[in-house]
Amino acid sequence: MAPPAKPITSLVSDAWYPTLALLMLSIGLVVTASFFIYEATSSKRNRCLAKELITGGVASVFLGFGSLFLLLSAGVYV
Repeated sequence: MAPPAKPITSLVSDAWYPTLALLMLSIGLVVTASFFIYEATSSKRNRCLAKELITGGVASVFLGFGSLFLLLSAGVYV
């Protein structure tokens, strides 16, 4: 006979969801703003593709996880 299954638990406490959502969304928006400022103020000759990709990737990761924790804190369990 198979052993009883253990329930799946979250690595993060439910009480931390709103705090993590606010923190990650704030960081993501700041990085996104710095990306737009970099694009608007630098000339085409001075732009670096690696910097653009890294900045965009970091912003998307923070905004993605911030949105996830925002949904979890609102009770939408995805």
